[in-house]
Amino acid sequence: MKVGVLALQGAFIEHEKMLKSLGAETVEIRQLPDIDGIDALVLPGGESTTVGKLLKDLKLLEPLKQKIEDGLPVFGTCAGEILLAEKIDGKASDHLATMPIDVKRNAYGRQLGSFNTTAEFNGIGKVPMCFIRAPYITLVGDGVEVLAEVDGKIVAARYKNQLAISFHPEISGDSSIHRFFLEHV
Repeated sequence: MKVGVLALQGAFIEHEKMLKSLGAETVEIRQLPDIDGIDALVLPGGESTTVGKLLKDLKLLEPLKQKIEDGLPVFGTCAGEILLAEKIDGKASDHLATMPIDVKRNAYGRQLGSFNTTAEFNGIGKVPMCFIRAPYITLVGDGVEVLAEVDGKIVAARYKNQLAISFHPEISGDSSIHRFFLEHV
């Protein structure tokens, strides 16, 4: 299985290491030809506004959106979740907008609001969760399955071929969420 990892900005190397440890082949997505032949896509954390602008400038936004809408499995963490959301704090911006969820950016505050916890993840059990300037999901549309909540806030959801989470599993040392994604590809 060949998993493309968006490598424009953010924690992409950590995702690559986690995926490789589970036996997946990875390719860094930096330009349009890189998306040819991928079986799945990971959108890592980072700065969602910057990544969205880069996707547009590099002419990756529309082709990736089309691939996701055509069924390409995608896993978005933190900023990746924001890129997948149809609505971001009620504002329009450059993003994929393929998942019927609304998100609140920097919902837990700035860097000082970052935290670690352990919570139940539907289909896996308890998992460590690292929140860094994290969003959370404020609204889910029809067909969206909520997979995890922390303090009453939705922090993980799945919709068809899309998995979106608010936290960073790639830095926890626990591969269960990456394994969950690969098993559903």
